[in-house]
Amino acid sequence: MKPIALALHDVRKNFGSTEIIRGASLEVQQGERIALIGPNGAGKSTLFNLISGRFPLSSGDIVLNGEVISGLRPYEINRRGLSRSFQITNIFHRLSVYENLRCAVLWSLGYKYSFWHRLNGLKDVKERAEMVMDEIGLTRRRHISAGLLTYAEQRALEIGLTIAGGAEVILLDEPTAGMSRAESDAAIELIRKVSAKKSLIMVEHDMSVVFGLADRIAVLVYGEIIACDTPAAIRKNQKVQEAYLGAEAMESQEGAK
Repeated sequence: MKPIALALHDVRKNFGSTEIIRGASLEVQQGERIALIGPNGAGKSTLFNLISGRFPLSSGDIVLNGEVISGLRPYEINRRGLSRSFQITNIFHRLSVYENLRCAVLWSLGYKYSFWHRLNGLKDVKERAEMVMDEIGLTRRRHISAGLLTYAEQRALEIGLTIAGGAEVILLDEPTAGMSRAESDAAIELIRKVSAKKSLIMVEHDMSVVFGLADRIAVLVYGEIIACDTPAAIRKNQKVQEAYLGAEAMESQEGAK
């Protein structure tokens, strides 16, 4: 069994008297891709916000590469090797593609609050930004302002920003939302490429994306993970069918294979 990259132990989150996450537990192995699925209101985005430090836990623990990260701030968690994207594209619209990626790699290469370095003279930053730009297929768009990119290109750029700092654990929040089928297919290949040898948790509603990418699928319903298993096992899980996917949807996915 591979080492555990990320572990959630009885994670709970209350907003006032309302319990949103109700004892969620999950282990993600190094190099494993997990899709987190569930109906609207199940708590998927809340769980992502807990993992990435945007929300404090009410109770439980989150462990990243053997270190408890519960209570750390988002930037502290990021510097320990976890990065995430968002449902709403989160990029610097007025900066070029290259400038966006250059900003994303600076800290990981040791350029912290350094006011005496000229950005254009940082060879390692330039090389890393160009490598990521090539990975996400935007080299030909390097000088274009990010706000002028197509929607699919902006989502690709955000994935690039997520991986640029070298994080080993990646959270992607609905990376193909709003895309056409052709764009989704391209996004699947991009995610497969950039997440190679990394650990990935992905929230996604498109079942073709989920079954096409995930090693395991975790099903979140009313704040609880009711199942986490291989795609083949999840298709056959009666509890999952009743709670979320429905027999008809599962059969359609089986037929698509």
